[in-house]
Amino acid sequence: MDNIYIEYIFRISPKEPATEILIAELGNVGFESFIENEDGMLAYIQKYHWFENIFDDIFILNSDEFEIEYDFHEVAQTNWNEEWEKNFEPIQVDDLVSIRAPFHENPHLKYEIIIEPKMSFGTGHHETTHMMIQHLLELNLENKKVLDMGCGTGILAIFAEIKGAKPIDAIDIDEWSYTNSIENIERNNCHQISVYQGDASLLIDKKYDVIIANINRNILLEDMKTYAKCLEKDGILLLSGFYEEDLILIDEEASKNQLKHQKTIKRNQWISVNYLKQ
Repeated sequence: MDNIYIEYIFRISPKEPATEILIAELGNVGFESFIENEDGMLAYIQKYHWFENIFDDIFILNSDEFEIEYDFHEVAQTNWNEEWEKNFEPIQVDDLVSIRAPFHENPHLKYEIIIEPKMSFGTGHHETTHMMIQHLLELNLENKKVLDMGCGTGILAIFAEIKGAKPIDAIDIDEWSYTNSIENIERNNCHQISVYQGDASLLIDKKYDVIIANINRNILLEDMKTYAKCLEKDGILLLSGFYEEDLILIDEEASKNQLKHQKTIKRNQWISVNYLKQ
């Protein structure tokens, strides 16, 4: 697979919360992955999806609060895989869950997920993945039917199986995420997860006890009705991928679909919410 990517090198000051805001805005226009560094971050988009005015709707680039400079160039897939491996840092959630690459030292926590770090969302660095793991830690998933919508690297689906869920569906619209999820599921010896490439249109007549959707605000608002239809009574919907100021919109749409707000986790400016299907 010889996909050509455009690599953007961003220099950001101050780094937080500008980096997280920029990641969210770039994700909405087709950027697939991000590597944070001391000066800012690297961001990647397939050349096929790139267009000249791609930054017209990236509002943070025009903000007076932050200084953001960037350069960009084409990069072959093999090259950025090497960069990703060099920059990927292991993750620990609440001293209970370790998310690491095969070349990282094992911290011997209660739960462990090993992923091959490649270019897709959800490698655990992103605040939202961290919060979703926190939500899942609190749930009894034994024999629960689970959907991981927008699965990225498959981390959340893998953790659901580790906690006893079965069967599990994992869906992502991106081909790279689909492939990488399959690889990581095999790497973690999971046998209850089925991976599909597509969007919410795949969910017709499906039913789940727990739905995990870590995507972005606009898609969550658009697909909330579908998620609600797919949830069993007293089912749980876990959402993330949006900011604190977006919570009003998310709550309003959830309420329209008989979803009761149960718990919010906040991490920096990001929000993750637990809803109950009534």
